[in-house]
Amino acid sequence: MTNPAERLVDLLDLERIEVNIFRGRSPDESLQRVFGGQVAGQALVAAGRTTDGDRPVHSLHAYFLRPGRPGVPIVYDVERVRDGRSFTTRRVTAVQQGRTIFNLTASFHRPEEAGFEHQLPPAPVVPDPEELPTVAEEVREHLGGLPEALERMARRQPFDIRYVDRLRWTRDEIKDADPRSAVWMRAVGPLGDDPLVHTCALTYASDMTLLDAVRIPVEPLWGPRGFDMASLDHAMWFHRPFRADEWFLYDQESPVATGGRGLARGRIYDRAGNLLVSVVQEGLFRRLGDAASA
Repeated sequence: MTNPAERLVDLLDLERIEVNIFRGRSPDESLQRVFGGQVAGQALVAAGRTTDGDRPVHSLHAYFLRPGRPGVPIVYDVERVRDGRSFTTRRVTAVQQGRTIFNLTASFHRPEEAGFEHQLPPAPVVPDPEELPTVAEEVREHLGGLPEALERMARRQPFDIRYVDRLRWTRDEIKDADPRSAVWMRAVGPLGDDPLVHTCALTYASDMTLLDAVRIPVEPLWGPRGFDMASLDHAMWFHRPFRADEWFLYDQESPVATGGRGLARGRIYDRAGNLLVSVVQEGLFRRLGDAASA
């Protein structure tokens, strides 16, 4: 299996151990810790596999408690908190080697018609993704090539990511930069037709670039890093159906950063400008060399 999109679908295909217990793989041993979006996506799969298919998830709230170890399986224990006439609630605990690393609560809702709709703000006016270079193309252009480690990473990347604004490489370029960013994203290949897989794939992707908005005024995104960062929590609200293998615009901003933490908000739109998903995350930022543990 060589297609990164197929590998993502396989990563989200959990092994069912018991009725409410699932096991997920964590294959990328080249990372220092398991990618948070992977854990969130797998936990949501576990929750969704215990619900009726006519109730898509409409919100999730999650906490990253400990870093996960790459290469070690993660067990997802699902608690069936509530099964109502319209809503279903699930609480998921992710455990690795006997320690809880992640908690998620997800709510599922049978769609209803209220007779009205609105959304604010409107989608920003930006270039189409076809007009923008991929991240790998920008890095190759800047460096005159792509280091082998980044080349391997680019080949494994399940999402095509294209920044609306060109990447900044020097501190002069980030001077007076606003704490915001926008990227076009889509899976690099088809993800099938299971709506839950698309929702969980987008959950995976939502953790990839959101904290960029916090970093942009501080340091170049693709230059030498002066900070270690980690996601502390993650919340998402799903407004409309979507496919994660079609282009979506991820508009991101950071309203505040203080006390070693930064808050980031994201809005995900389809190409027609419909607001699909709202995202909020707080991240921890520590200068490299600070050995204190979270």
